[in-house]
Amino acid sequence: MALISEDEGMHYEGYCIRPPSEADSILLQVTVGCSHKRCTFCGTYGGKRFRIKDDEIILSDIRFAARHMQREDRLFLMDGDALIIPQKRLLWILERIEEYLPQVKRVGAYANVKSVKMKSPEELKQLREHNLGILYYGVETGDDEIREAIHKGSTARTCIEMGRRVKEAGIQLSATVLLGIGGREKSLRHARATGELLSAMDPDFVGALTVMLIPGTPLYRDYLNGAFELPDESGLLRELREMISHTNLTRGYFFSNHASNYLPIKAKLPSGRQKALDLIDSALRGEVRLKPEWMRAL
Repeated sequence: MALISEDEGMHYEGYCIRPPSEADSILLQVTVGCSHKRCTFCGTYGGKRFRIKDDEIILSDIRFAARHMQREDRLFLMDGDALIIPQKRLLWILERIEEYLPQVKRVGAYANVKSVKMKSPEELKQLREHNLGILYYGVETGDDEIREAIHKGSTARTCIEMGRRVKEAGIQLSATVLLGIGGREKSLRHARATGELLSAMDPDFVGALTVMLIPGTPLYRDYLNGAFELPDESGLLRELREMISHTNLTRGYFFSNHASNYLPIKAKLPSGRQKALDLIDSALRGEVRLKPEWMRAL
C-alpha cells in the first residue's frame, strides 16, 4: 500500500460541511457522508456512501494541520455524525489530535440520536476527557408525527433522553431545529412542540435553520406534487416567534444566524426572550428589513 504523506495536504472529499460557529476551526474529515441519510429534506451529502476514512489518511491530515494550522485552537470532525465511529477508534483520533495539536482545546462533531445512543454515559465522559467539547445535535422538530414523516428514525422522547445524556457527560450541546419543516398546515404546532422539546432537553445552544427545498430530495417531490407547502416569510417569522416563546432554557442561547434564515437573531434565554420577540414583531410589521432571497443559502 502506498504511504500517505502530509505533504499532499488535507484529503477532503466533496463539500466541507460545518456549523457556522466552526468557521475558524481546523476541519478534519474523518467520515464521508452520513450514516443515517434518510431524512427527507436533506441533500447535503449527495451520493456519498457513508464510510469512516482510513487511519493513515486521518493521521496524515492531523500532521498537515500540525505543520500549517498552529494558531487554531478548535477542531471540527467532519462529515456527518462522526460520533458514530466506534469508541476505540474515535479515542485514537482524539489522542492523535492531542499529540500533534496540543493547542486544540475543543473538538466538535455532528451527532444524532442513533450515534449518541451507541455511546454509554461512561464512554461520552471518556470522550470529554479527550477534549470532545461540543456536539451539534440534529433535532429538527419536537412533533412525533412530523419526525416520522421526515424519517428522523426516533421519537421526541428519545431525542430528549439522548440530548440529556450528552449534557450529563459534560459535553456542550448545540441543538439544530428546522423552521418550516411542518409545512404551512402544521407550522405553529411544530413550533410549540419543538419549543417544549428544547425546554425539556435544555441545550446550551439552539441553532434554527430554515428548510431549503433541494431538488432530488423526497421533500422536494412532495412540494412539486402539492403534498408539502412551505410557509411564506411571514409564516416563518410567526413560527420562529412561537418557537422562542415556548422555549425555556436555563441559560442557553437561541440563534437564527444561519444563511438560510430571513431574520438573524441571537438571544440569551430567558433574559433576552422579550427583546427577540419584539424584533420579530417589528419584522412582521415591516419595520425590519429581511434578508433578500438571493442571499439565502445552506
